[in-house]
Amino acid sequence: MNGLIPVAEALARVLASVRRPVEAETVPLVQAAGRVLAAPIVSNRTQPPFAASAMDGYAVRAADAGTVGAALRLSGTSAAGHGFTGMVGAGEAVRIFTGAPVPEGADAILIQEDADAEGETIRVREAVEPGRFIRREGLDFASGQTLLNAGLSLDARRLALAAASGHPAVEVRRRPRVAILATGDELVEPGATPAWDQIVASNSLALAALAEEAGAEAIDLGIAADDHAALEAAFRRARNAQADLLVTLGGASVGDHDLVQAALAREGLELGFWRVALRPGKPLMHGRLGDMLVIGLPGNPVSSIVCGLLFVVPAIRSMLGDPQARADRSEPAILGRDLPANDGRADYMRASLAVEGGRLPVVTPENRQDSSMLAVLGRSEALLVREPHASAATAGDPCRIIRLDRRLV
Repeated sequence: MNGLIPVAEALARVLASVRRPVEAETVPLVQAAGRVLAAPIVSNRTQPPFAASAMDGYAVRAADAGTVGAALRLSGTSAAGHGFTGMVGAGEAVRIFTGAPVPEGADAILIQEDADAEGETIRVREAVEPGRFIRREGLDFASGQTLLNAGLSLDARRLALAAASGHPAVEVRRRPRVAILATGDELVEPGATPAWDQIVASNSLALAALAEEAGAEAIDLGIAADDHAALEAAFRRARNAQADLLVTLGGASVGDHDLVQAALAREGLELGFWRVALRPGKPLMHGRLGDMLVIGLPGNPVSSIVCGLLFVVPAIRSMLGDPQARADRSEPAILGRDLPANDGRADYMRASLAVEGGRLPVVTPENRQDSSMLAVLGRSEALLVREPHASAATAGDPCRIIRLDRRLV
């Protein structure tokens, strides 16, 4: 389509240009939330380290408590952190609490609901079987067992597992440094008063949020004016910051005022591509500037955010060594209204969702899809994905969506 490359090919090229994951570093576990593992977590211990009671009750020998009405003599107590060091002999029972070690000699737990305590005598109300309510040693995991693979993000559940397995620190990928540069004489910083022919820059904030949620460190290069000197100074700042990825916003096309691509070429850019069969976001640029990956996003705010989701986030995840960096994030849904046939570009339409019970969500695209309309994007819950040359569709047809209200990783 006149030099436009498909979205899938563009993404493949972007990810192929990530030469290797960023370096690893070791951080305390208390600082590791959201970080990506650079090495597997191998357990340093066995959990539980002993046979433990799963319930409050009495540690008994099943042979002694296998008959309703049997009487047992209470001989001690086992609590978490205060285990019973003796042995359960014939006709004996040890009071035990959840998580406490099962004393030697016992092979079952008579739960307190199934027992009657009469002083030092315990009577069986419900017969028990060997192994009843006992968590065996190593039930959860064993020393030397691989628990988490490299490339996984450390969320609350994985941090808990790393801690429980004896790791006070973990080896993670450093955060990729993503330098973000807005360009254009028409832009002013948020909070400034724009002239009559200017607008407030919003894309930088959006892309910084996307980058940081994906696991990167965002570096704000500010706004560069539409002249080569300003752009070249910004590129130097990105290099001096040792950015792994430079994201430019606006100016990536070839119009009279679109200078970014030309300025990057003067700096030695190895251009990969700059036009994608995509709506919104056709003028998308990709290349390398030395060791720095470059992605040039369109200036329209919706285009830049959609392209950030589709290309910048996967690039960051690839730098982090995430094996799911190229995974398809779309999911099935049901179309909420009729749509005409699509042209040769993939369409990512802003849409609302209606969810009923266990059914697939019903997605209804907004009537206005202009790439400058942030209010439409702000109230949308998903992007409706339409493939190039998709035929006309009717309400009730199956479709694919990318949710906007879910975490990126």
